[in-house]
Amino acid sequence: MTLAALSPSDASNALGTRFRLTLLLLSVGLVLSAALSLCLGSFPTPPLQVGHSLINPADSELTFIIWQLRLPRIVLAILVGAALAMAGAILQSIVRNPLASPDVIGITSGAALAAVLFIALLSSHVSIGWLPVAAMLGALFAALLVVSLAWQRGISPARLVLVGIGLAAAMGAGTTLLIVMSDDSAAMSAYTWLTGSLYAAQWADVSSLLPWLLLATPVSFLLTRHADTMALGDSVAQGLGVPLLRSRIVLLACSVVLAGAAVAVAGGLSFVGLMAPHLAARWVGRHLARLLPASALVGALIVLYADLLGRVAFLPNDLPAGIFVAGIGAPFFVYLLYRARQR
Repeated sequence: MTLAALSPSDASNALGTRFRLTLLLLSVGLVLSAALSLCLGSFPTPPLQVGHSLINPADSELTFIIWQLRLPRIVLAILVGAALAMAGAILQSIVRNPLASPDVIGITSGAALAAVLFIALLSSHVSIGWLPVAAMLGALFAALLVVSLAWQRGISPARLVLVGIGLAAAMGAGTTLLIVMSDDSAAMSAYTWLTGSLYAAQWADVSSLLPWLLLATPVSFLLTRHADTMALGDSVAQGLGVPLLRSRIVLLACSVVLAGAAVAVAGGLSFVGLMAPHLAARWVGRHLARLLPASALVGALIVLYADLLGRVAFLPNDLPAGIFVAGIGAPFFVYLLYRARQR
């Protein structure tokens, strides 16, 4: 029996059960994947030794490898993936465009341009702790510019994507120009950062991302009901008393904060914000209250496995996770464009 054939209350219960089961399976999968990632690397470690090092770090020879090399990298991959996925889900909801994501419409490119500008010109004079703020300001500027250029009695999906791709290309060119004109040290730092790598992740990176995630995530969840109501149309939402402008501005700000902070610590990880919400929506639907946590878990899994492949698949080389994410995300984006055209 399909959900459509059930009564409204039965259908709601069935969706709730499916949502809880999906979150449980994704959470278990994430925990197991993190445990697998802890065991693998250039120096494979048996699970029992990993567990001993986690429980008794003072009594283990693997403490440095587990606690200082692998664990902060795994935690950062999970947080970055969750942040980018939630940013994409929020953006797709408020724009009402399934092709919208921070990287597709240029928000990530704006954050990258601002971050490279900071690295090239200010990193020797200003604390590197201000890098997330610079990236978020760049992301905000790009978001406002894309919306203003694409607005013409509303925002059509095709116009938004075309403007976003064009703006992303322009900002990418500006980023390349900055790298070429910078000194060797700044250029190497910026280039490594742009590839979307979690190499040499430290607990300080986790600490710089976590406050922004804790700030934007609760606010986003508080406004999920407004976002779901706005999906019914502006007139319906206004009739139900939803403050449209304020809700959209706050949700856009949350998306910018999440994407900008993630890009600041992990670089240009493209397509996570596009893929994760689409994959999660197949299991939990498009209601933002359910889509946000499911997207966060899917995004965390995507980045975690991309980083794991980069670490172990081409030893002794450690390849950037962004290569693998883009390798999957670009064909996925083409598929979405094809499906939208068929519709």
